[in-house]
Amino acid sequence: MLLQHAACIQAVCTQQKHNSSMDGQFPTSSNNFNSIHIPKIFGLLESLTYLNLSYAQFQGAIPHNLGNLSKLQYLDLGGNDLKSKSLQWASGLSSLQYLDLSGADLSNATDWVQVTFKLPPLLELHLSGCRLEDDPSFISVNSTKSLVVLDLSWNRFSSVPKSIFSLHGLVSIDLSENSLEGPIPDYFGNISFLEVLDFTNWNHLNSSIPNSLYSLNRLQFLSLSGNQLQGTISSAIGNLSSATYLDLSENQLNGQIPLSIGQLSSLEFFDVSENQLNGQIPLSIGELSSLELFDVSENQLNGTFPLSIGELSSLKYLDFGYNLLEGVVLETHFSNLTRLTTLAASQNQLRFEPNSSWIPPFQCERIELGHWHLGPKFPQWLKFQKKLSYLDISYAGISDVMPTWFLNLPTQFEYLNLSSNQLTGEISYLNVSNFVDLSSNRFIGPLPRVLPTLLFLILSNNSFSGSLFELLCNSSSRKRMEVLYIDKNLISGDIPDCWSHRQDLKILNLGSNILTGEIPPSLWRLNLTMLNLRNNTMFGELPSTLQNSPYLIMLDLSENHFSGSVPAWIGDKLSNLVILSLRSNNFDGHIPHKICDLQFLQNLDLAHNNIFGVIPKCFNNLSAMATTNKTDKKVYGDSFYRFSWSALLVLKGREDEYGSTLGLLTSMDLSANSLTGEIPKEIGSLVGLLSLNFSGNLLTGNIPDSIGNMELMESLDLSMNRLNGEIPPSFSNLNFLNHFNVSYNNLRGQIPTSTQLQSFDNLSYVGNHLWGPPLSKNCTSKGIPTDVANNGSSSEGSNVNSLYVSIALGFVMGFWGVVAPLFFIRSWSIAYYRKLDHICGKLYVFWAIMGM
Repeated sequence: MLLQHAACIQAVCTQQKHNSSMDGQFPTSSNNFNSIHIPKIFGLLESLTYLNLSYAQFQGAIPHNLGNLSKLQYLDLGGNDLKSKSLQWASGLSSLQYLDLSGADLSNATDWVQVTFKLPPLLELHLSGCRLEDDPSFISVNSTKSLVVLDLSWNRFSSVPKSIFSLHGLVSIDLSENSLEGPIPDYFGNISFLEVLDFTNWNHLNSSIPNSLYSLNRLQFLSLSGNQLQGTISSAIGNLSSATYLDLSENQLNGQIPLSIGQLSSLEFFDVSENQLNGQIPLSIGELSSLELFDVSENQLNGTFPLSIGELSSLKYLDFGYNLLEGVVLETHFSNLTRLTTLAASQNQLRFEPNSSWIPPFQCERIELGHWHLGPKFPQWLKFQKKLSYLDISYAGISDVMPTWFLNLPTQFEYLNLSSNQLTGEISYLNVSNFVDLSSNRFIGPLPRVLPTLLFLILSNNSFSGSLFELLCNSSSRKRMEVLYIDKNLISGDIPDCWSHRQDLKILNLGSNILTGEIPPSLWRLNLTMLNLRNNTMFGELPSTLQNSPYLIMLDLSENHFSGSVPAWIGDKLSNLVILSLRSNNFDGHIPHKICDLQFLQNLDLAHNNIFGVIPKCFNNLSAMATTNKTDKKVYGDSFYRFSWSALLVLKGREDEYGSTLGLLTSMDLSANSLTGEIPKEIGSLVGLLSLNFSGNLLTGNIPDSIGNMELMESLDLSMNRLNGEIPPSFSNLNFLNHFNVSYNNLRGQIPTSTQLQSFDNLSYVGNHLWGPPLSKNCTSKGIPTDVANNGSSSEGSNVNSLYVSIALGFVMGFWGVVAPLFFIRSWSIAYYRKLDHICGKLYVFWAIMGM
């Protein structure tokens, strides 16, 4: 075949290039000629047949005298930093069969199509990453009839170049990593010799898969992944009888996987992950005896896990995670999977309870069974996995003591996730090189020792005790750790001052422990993006060395005993802050105006302190709160850390932990302080706020009408102040409110009519002089209560007076009804006092027995 012939030319030449004594050969690939132009002397070697200068770090223009090499059959200039305004020199390469210009800047070479496609013997043309764009010269080209391999990947095409459809002898077409839009052209069905077709990634093809592709019975490699393809997978896919590689992942395909997939007897790679496929995994999968990779993850597949999977004796990679599969998985599902190295099946509703003596037929390197039911005992079959480096059995219903054999496995884990089970016991050492998550278990004892290479350590929500010293300070060598979560444990003592060798640490969460003392100075030498010391017993003022942490995005020191004023330099030096929580401490003084300079601040919590003075008018400069276009990019930064971000925020009157949605939340809480003055009208410009709480202060004046502009507001609490006037009519615009409280102020007047304001109960309005729904009082057309009398008295007052009179009369009648007979009728009086004396006697005996 032509493709194999072209590959042989490349393979032979690659092998021969190591023998520099052979005539006509000049290989210099994979060397370092940085900042050097390609020497023009190459253009004088007229007998040269093979020239490989790839990945040698040449730069500058391509010498035009290379066009003198009329005997050259192989030219590889790929992987260099080259530029060319014209490829006219290539027209002299009359013997050229292989040309690779990948990575060269040909964006200004408008003649590349005419030149390269007119080389009659050319078999392979590689123009990957040449920054080529759509050009009118594509329309009519007298193309070479010999070309079999065309690589136009990593360019800037927005549509498929029409000129390639005249190349009926093409065997391989690579258009991956472009910006292709629209439907997949039907013309590909006319290229009957096609064996490779690649549209992978960065393209935006949005049609269904055309039926013409299913007619390419010589097609071996088809990749359409990373597009926006829609519709179903046709049963005609069974016509691709030569297919060995089929990748339709990361699209929007729906419907079921057709049964005809079982007809692709040569298939080795099948990936339809990250689509919207439903239905069951077809039983015909078991007929694919050559299948090595099967990935249907992140769809909506349901039903049970088919037993036919167990027949795939060649299978190495199996991933059906993040679907809706349910039922019981048996040992026979894995009976013939002797070559399996990856078993990824997390986030299904499957139960696997093999016999305790079961020995798996495979030796996996990666196992992901999160959210399966594997318990209550720790899976004994893991004992036989000698090559395991990646294990996720989180949320697996395991309530057992951590077995010593597991901690002593000879393999070194790269990734270990045992979170959200009920595992108990102590862990002295973790042989994991990269990632550990043991959160939400019941581990006890001191913190475990870890490898110096460990990047992520998450031990949250356990009962680890003792100090931090052994974990953090037992070695002077530089550690690589980037994320450390030890919150919600029983760690006590001071935070040790030995952070100097933790320069890679980005995220530190020590919240909800029993830590005491001041923040150690060396902690501020780190380039932290998140620091959480919430809910401990730490004290002292915020040290000025905190200014040395300019990358902080989240600072949570709430629920401690920190004191002093909130420093003004927070606004200058911590300019990247998104979350600032100093809640429930002993801070005093004014709110510094410099906080208004925090352009990225989305959550400000200074509640429950001793802060006084007025609310700064400059809060309207907090631009992240003043926009309705929220993004989590600033919070999470590198998506590599996305899973590890979380924060406790008090919203809607309750404290909740937020993780994946943290970057989309905006709130301001200044409650339970001693703030005075009026609520500045400028606060209404913070239209992106979802929660605002000024309750429990000494605020006076009217509620600003501008607050009604904050139409996204979900929680608003202005209770327990000294506010007066009416509730502004603009509050009718707050259609998303689900928590609202203005109780215990001096408000008066009618409650504005809106769907939301009438949905709250009386407790939201109590302690004011308000009327109208939802309160029980009614209003007249003049806006005053109907029970107000003309003389200023009301029926309510009359009712109250009547009530007092009734109580007085009742007391008089009741008192004299009982006391008078005792006073005037002697026999009643004697009987009453005898009874009283008898009761007192019993009480005296009882007290004596009890020793009182």
